[in-house]
Amino acid sequence: MICKNCNTEVTLNYCPNCGQPAKLHRIDGHYIQHEMEHILHFERGILFTIRELLLRPGQSIREFIADNRARLVKPIIFIIVTSLIYTLTIHYFHVEDGYVKLNAPEAVFTSKMFKWYQDHYGYGNIMMAVFIAFWIKVFFKKYEYNFFEILILLCFIIGIAMLIYALFALIVGLTKLPLMFIGGILGFIYISWAIGQFFDKTKLINYGKAFLAYILGMITFTILAFLIGFSVDAIMKL
Repeated sequence: MICKNCNTEVTLNYCPNCGQPAKLHRIDGHYIQHEMEHILHFERGILFTIRELLLRPGQSIREFIADNRARLVKPIIFIIVTSLIYTLTIHYFHVEDGYVKLNAPEAVFTSKMFKWYQDHYGYGNIMMAVFIAFWIKVFFKKYEYNFFEILILLCFIIGIAMLIYALFALIVGLTKLPLMFIGGILGFIYISWAIGQFFDKTKLINYGKAFLAYILGMITFTILAFLIGFSVDAIMKL
């Protein structure tokens, strides 16, 4: 039998070159159930990933980058899923302004851009991660992690922060208690703690640098967004 994915000869149940199954099972109810269980099961699933990132984020992410990439959910999938959970939670309970409220200027494009960011804060954080990664690279350059490895770090950490924000949005939606501010603070604390632990948990200065890198990343992202918005609006008026 020839593998349909890489054209390698297959003599067992899986291709020895790419791992493609020799025979694909038909997609049915059992297949969908298996895929859902694969995502949610505790070992190598999203629940296991959440537990590891809450208890030992630095060590878990370092192991993912350097040693074993099979134990945790893939970082891009993780941040997309957690951002989706956050977005659905805040929209369902109508607490969109709890964490971020931007008073956009009257310019048309700029206003629409910031309105989109406010309504899609979870996905906006994915874009913001690029700028945060830049500042982390500046403050922690001696550790020699490249830019893309730092992005992987942020995908995991921001994903957990999204779950923290979603949890407090859920509590506020159910109890009507003004606790969103506490959720925001806890999210900042977790991000700073996790980044500092990733580089060297024994150095207190790393936690301060992590917090500063996160704040500067947010500021840089906001300034650039304003510049882009104003530029587009100026061009549209010509």
